Order: sequence, then structure tokens, then C-alpha cells
Amino acid sequence: MANPSLLILAGDGIGPEVMAEVKKIIGWYGTRGGVKFDVSEDLVGGCAYDKYGTPLHDDTMAKAQAVDAVLLGAVGGPKYDNLDFSVKPERGLLRLRKEMDLFSNLRPAQCFDALADFSSLKREIVAGLDIMIVRELTSGVYFGEPRGIFPDNEGGRVGINTQRYTTNEIRRVARSAFELARKRSGKVCSMEKANVMESGILWREEVQWVHDHEYPDVALSHMYADAGAMQLVRWPKQFDVIVTDNLFGDLLSDCAAMLTGSLGMLPSASLGAPMANGRPKALYEPVHGSAPDIAGQGKANPIATILSFAMALRYSFDLGTEAERLEKAVEKVLADGLRTADLMGPEGGKPVSTAEMGDAVVAALDASL
Repeated sequence: MANPSLLILAGDGIGPEVMAEVKKIIGWYGTRGGVKFDVSEDLVGGCAYDKYGTPLHDDTMAKAQAVDAVLLGAVGGPKYDNLDFSVKPERGLLRLRKEMDLFSNLRPAQCFDALADFSSLKREIVAGLDIMIVRELTSGVYFGEPRGIFPDNEGGRVGINTQRYTTNEIRRVARSAFELARKRSGKVCSMEKANVMESGILWREEVQWVHDHEYPDVALSHMYADAGAMQLVRWPKQFDVIVTDNLFGDLLSDCAAMLTGSLGMLPSASLGAPMANGRPKALYEPVHGSAPDIAGQGKANPIATILSFAMALRYSFDLGTEAERLEKAVEKVLADGLRTADLMGPEGGKPVSTAEMGDAVVAALDASL
């Protein structure tokens, strides 16, 4: 059988630096881990605009549709702030999500024991934290029409964005959340604003329908998204799987990210419908941005991108054992006190560069054999 295929889109800022460390790990799996990948690379974001005049070339989009999984670094930077909205670097990422129909965005928030003191919350609140936020990714206010900035009748302007959801869009992401919960602790909390938004009423009703007709074995609760944000910083371990819409998922997942101590620790997976080979359309990326202020300095934390590859092993290639091997390698490196700049705290640790952190994870993989 052909090797599983990966398209790497390193992107802008620190994207190429953190992706270089993932490439080391992909190479390790090919030579020592027993899993060879066919890897291709291309451009997305600002670097694609610089070369092609568009943040995502049509040929790159076609490659993304053809491979088993896409690994993405980060896009954007101040160099591109004054571009027209239609060609800003982020439009390349949004096009990938939309045209690949990656409707289910998985954002785990796990607090490694070695980093429990890095959270802005007390250790006893976050130690052992392991929650999954499932964010609907291809609809809602980020894609709804009409949208735009228009002149109003009073000599000013009006900005319009439309929050829009359909039954099918809600039900399919709800199923993703319930399926995950069955493999975890069996609890789903659905978050919306049904008290003030009709789309929130529909969301609540449709998630309840999926539960009642298809997943009655999973415990389901509902919570307003603003109350959910409060509860995430009050008692986050009450949650297992949270399912929510595109806008609230964007906000809540970044809130949850800080429970773990650093955005540099948070991976994500964006999944779509199964392809002909049974694997889902998939894009994996760190939650952090392009961090242009530290790009090229060897300060970036590659762990979020490394853990995104671990998610690819688990969700695209059904290699749960190998995913766990990689996650444990990361845990060992952190337990040994190795720290990139974002993880240096009062208790110290051994400061390492981006490349040194990647090398340490590879060494931990070697030790796991």
C-alpha cells in the first residue's frame, strides 16, 4: 500500500521554525518508528501572497484536497496588515477550511503536570486538566451572508456580519462531539446564547435532538457561552467535551488555552467528512499565531505543532499507540525541565531553543523504543 501522504504548509513568522521540528519527528517515524510518510510542501498565507499574489494558490488548494492530511504552521504578520481584506494571509487558511469542508475543529486543553504552575490559575484548579473543545468551523458568523461594510442613510457606515446555521451544520458537529465523548468520560456540554440569539435556540434544539435520537448514553448539558467562559476559569475540570459554534469556539478555546500555561502548548485538528479511503479530510495546526516578534530567533515553542502531528497520527492514520508515544515523549521532556522562552517561570528550568526542544523530543522517542 502507498505510504500515507502529508502536505506541509509552514506559512509565515515562526511557522517554518516550528514545522522544521515536526519534520524531524516525521523523519524519525520513517527511519525508526515504522511509519513512512510521503511528504510534500507548499506555501500559504503571506509567503504565498509574496510569490503568487494570493494567500493560497489554486494548485496548493488542489494538493490539499488530494493528500491524507495537511500540517499547517501559522499565517500572517504586520507586513501584510494593509493588504485588501480579500488577500490577507488569513484568507488562505479560511479557504482551506471552507473548501475542504473541515467542519469539526478539535482543540484539546491538557495541562501537563510539569507545567501546572505556569497557568494563571492555581495548581489545584488546573492540575490534571484534560478537556476537548469541539468548534464548528465552516459556518456561523465568520462565513454568513450578507457581510461587509456599507454606507448607511445618515452619512456614516454600517458593518454587517451574519450569524447563520442550518440543522445539518449543527447536527454533524454535534455528532463529532458525542463520538469523542464516548471515547473519553462520556460528557458533552453544549454552549451557545439561546437566551438572546435565534441561532442559539436552533443550536440548542438540534444538539438535543442528536443526543436524544442517537447518543442517549452520553450525558448532555447546555450552558450559555458567557457562563461557560466564567466556568472555564472557575472550575475547568467539570468539563470533558465542549461543543460550540464558530465564534464562541474561537473565544472559548483561546480562554482554555491559557489554563495550560502557554499558547505554545496547544494543538488542534480540523476534520471533515471521510474520503474514499476512509480517512477524514484533515488539517492540523497549532493554536498559536505567527508570532512575528520572535520569528527567526529560535525562541518559538514547537510543542503545539508537534502535538498537532500527534493528533494527525491519532485521527487521520488510526495510530493511537504512536500518538501516545509522541505525547509521552513531550511529557518526558517537560518533566526533565527543558523550557523554551514562553515556559520559563520562577522555578527555572533549562532554557532551550526551538531546535533543541525538537531534538530533545526525538531523543525521548529514541528512549521509548
